Amino acid sequence: MIPTRAAGCLAVLCLGLVASAARAEISGQERAQAAGRAIVGAAAPRTVLHTIDGQSIDLGDLYGKKAVYLKFWATWCAPCREQMPHFEHAYETAGEGLAVIAIDVGFNDSIEAIRTYRKQLGITMPIVFDDGNLANAFHLRVTPTHIVIGRDGRIQYVGHLADARLDAALNAARAPAAFAGARGGHAKALRSREDAPAVEIGGLVPQLAVRTIDGRRFELRGDPSPRQITVLVFISPWCESYLATTRPEVSKNCRDVRLQVGALAEDSRVRWLGIASGLWANRDDLRHYKSEYDVRIPLTLDESGGVFMAFRVNNVPTVFIADAHGRLLRRLEGGESQNAAAIRNAVDGL
Repeated sequence: MIPTRAAGCLAVLCLGLVASAARAEISGQERAQAAGRAIVGAAAPRTVLHTIDGQSIDLGDLYGKKAVYLKFWATWCAPCREQMPHFEHAYETAGEGLAVIAIDVGFNDSIEAIRTYRKQLGITMPIVFDDGNLANAFHLRVTPTHIVIGRDGRIQYVGHLADARLDAALNAARAPAAFAGARGGHAKALRSREDAPAVEIGGLVPQLAVRTIDGRRFELRGDPSPRQITVLVFISPWCESYLATTRPEVSKNCRDVRLQVGALAEDSRVRWLGIASGLWANRDDLRHYKSEYDVRIPLTLDESGGVFMAFRVNNVPTVFIADAHGRLLRRLEGGESQNAAAIRNAVDGL
């Protein structure tokens, strides 16, 4: 499932999916609010943002002086486009008491695509291209997501819709008084990707363990076996369906890789793991994807985005191949993963 286009619109209809009537649908607003419960009232992270035009914005320096409105979005996201007039209006009418900043989620997107999009829509607010860090800190689960930070530097509102609730939150955030519902604690601290050890070809897979949607523990760097390699497939369960109209080349890529993996799923030489982004996906969505496409490899949901960040993955599908000792040998993405025989050739060549 993927973003609703308007309040009350079932995501399954927006995506054109044929789903079982028994399968519960969760709206974007519900997903955003559920993820936001852990951070509303907490102190927002302090960090310096860098716009695609080379400007720097020190969030920590704004706290105590202005309220801050962050909107997470993507160029491929239909409801993001529909909400852009509201967002641009908020920027144009912000006044001295509110800083308005656009955060592109950096997922299957590019700065070039953002600049084209900006020109097409005539938007003028500062735009930041996220590397996954901000999304992780603010518990991003859907696009768009609105984050409203009060003058006191505490997160006051998290939502998905551009509606009266958002407008009320923006008005309240401008007030000089401290947020009445504030509590102790901080949102997740930001960490630059450069602060984490790089996962590079020739290096070792991190010693991370995840739980598959079947409840099994999977060690990314398994016990050495002379016969088995490890293939990690980074995916999104909505890639084929939703991006068929907004990013058809990526949709086809996702389908091709799924079919390649399916053809090799029973290969005893390989330990497989599909790692799904938590953006617009929960465990039920991933189970539905597994059932709908008869996916036969283990799947895990990277809800926090930590595994995607560890491997520096911004685009799906991306495939990593490691030897029996956990040493990374290949990374396939873009043109390579579009090759219908790319994964098979890589596996057979080891």
